[in-house]
Amino acid sequence: MTKGDLINEIAAKADMNKVAAKAALDACLESIAQALANDDKVQLIGFGTFSVVEKPERTGINPKTKEKITIAARKTVKFKPADGLGK
Repeated sequence: MTKGDLINEIAAKADMNKVAAKAALDACLESIAQALANDDKVQLIGFGTFSVVEKPERTGINPKTKEKITIAARKTVKFKPADGLGK
């Protein structure tokens, strides 16, 4: 499903036009992104939880040269689906 498909679904299910559905989806995604940028957890009951996790520095291997390289520590987003999601 693309963002456009999701906008069409929201418009149909919420009985609103596509412009309003796009604005609602964009506002929702922006709010989630902002919360994650502030290291907050976003919990949507019945859907799942988005959280920021720290990945430590680690050693990897360059597949072309087989040389060992250091992969820097970083932050990434983790999603844990709610029980029963997708069933």
